[in-house]
Amino acid sequence: MSPHLLFRVMAIAEAVSWTLLLGGMVLRATAGLDIAVTIGGGIHGFVFLAYAVTAALVAKNQRMGRWPASVAIISAVIPYATIPADLWLTRTGRLSGSWRRTATEDLRDQKWHDSLFRTVVKHPVVSCAILLGSVAVAFMALLALGSPLDRLPD
Repeated sequence: MSPHLLFRVMAIAEAVSWTLLLGGMVLRATAGLDIAVTIGGGIHGFVFLAYAVTAALVAKNQRMGRWPASVAIISAVIPYATIPADLWLTRTGRLSGSWRRTATEDLRDQKWHDSLFRTVVKHPVVSCAILLGSVAVAFMALLALGSPLDRLPD
């Protein structure tokens, strides 16, 4: 799977997860179904974290500057903004190319984190398992903390 296709799939998944969250909020407000927000919010939270990891990974691979990488990552905070972010990054050519699996003479390939990055890209199954596990741990930690609204003073 190319960096572009992975980014696009995750951008669409993030938009779908927003729909689940917002739909859950409507169901809670109109039918008193609190569970709808729990389910939609849980799915959205997990996909949000997975999208952020994917956006950072693709930004590193594509050697995006700070601005496009920030737009890619921050777009997940705004409902449905990952779709226009994907379109913009595609139109400007920032998602073109394949995974960087080998070092080149480019000075940007000589840093320690580039070597680590290439290892991640060379072993996608193991890397995905580790990244998925990391996202799951972060997700569970955030669930354990609970809603920030629960900590507001009365």
